[in-house]
Amino acid sequence: MDVLEFTPEPADFAWTFGGVAPVRRVKPGTALRLWTEDAFAGSLRSTTDLASASLTMPFVNPQTGPFYVEGAEPGDTLVLHFVELTPARSWGASATIPFFGGLTSTDRTATLQDPLPERTWIYEVDSARRTVGFQAQGSELEVALPLEPMLGTVGVAPAGGEVRSALVPDTFGGNMDTPEMRAGTTCYLNVNVEGALFSVGDGHYRQGEGESCGTAVEGAMNVVLIVELLKTPGPVWPRLESDEYLSVIGSSRPLEDAWRAGQVDMVRWLGDLYGLDKLDAYQLLSQVSEVPLANVVDANYSVVTKIPKRLLPPVTAYDGIHQHLAEQRPDLLGEPL
Repeated sequence: MDVLEFTPEPADFAWTFGGVAPVRRVKPGTALRLWTEDAFAGSLRSTTDLASASLTMPFVNPQTGPFYVEGAEPGDTLVLHFVELTPARSWGASATIPFFGGLTSTDRTATLQDPLPERTWIYEVDSARRTVGFQAQGSELEVALPLEPMLGTVGVAPAGGEVRSALVPDTFGGNMDTPEMRAGTTCYLNVNVEGALFSVGDGHYRQGEGESCGTAVEGAMNVVLIVELLKTPGPVWPRLESDEYLSVIGSSRPLEDAWRAGQVDMVRWLGDLYGLDKLDAYQLLSQVSEVPLANVVDANYSVVTKIPKRLLPPVTAYDGIHQHLAEQRPDLLGEPL
């Protein structure tokens, strides 16, 4: 397997999906060893660093990429299998940001209350114990939380020449912020433009479902992934496959529409996989689905519709490419970037 290593300089970051020239060209079947910066572009390093003074909009959520996939054409299925995600720093950062987050007023959800106070938390990474340390600032509480690396942002260039902020999730993927985007997961995305032009970033050392305050434990990440391409119709919404689950991520506002989008595409997927008509698939989905919130804070909200594989007859999705790529993981694990 060909292996491409790429560590971007700050000038190489992409801040949007679409409208950015590719940093590299890759062939299907290539493994990538990448480094990604955190969502704060590395600017929050201590509890005295505050977002309002340290962040410069729109230069947040930097992406590594985009990568041009040779042979990818609109309507194809881009396949990204995440082999390994490991913290690239010994600490991660989180913060409350004025008028941002699920439990504050905004200019659209207007109230007469003042914005929540700004605060920054630094989480120390214990690689040996695989934990990140929460330290309360208003009391003596300390909690060692499990290290569970994920990527908040994975996506391709949108259709029609559109350029979207790296803060926005939609049909092209983007800032979905789901903990399901972790090592061992395969992501399926519809190709909208020649070459697909995919990017990844927004590493989280851990995140609760919904990302309530708007930030996870944000950290730079070493990423190992395998790129593949299928000449089959791409999904309407991003789809994920792990050894345990099939998932669809819908993103929209209001929250109900994000849920509906994922549910409808899962009805389609169940129909394709099992030969079910729409109503049978809808009924089955109603009895087996799990629906965690991914984010309730971004420009679009994201909701995951998950189907446990253990509850249904064995089936092969996308010609078994998830299993095929998973079998190649041991050959790529543990090598330094």
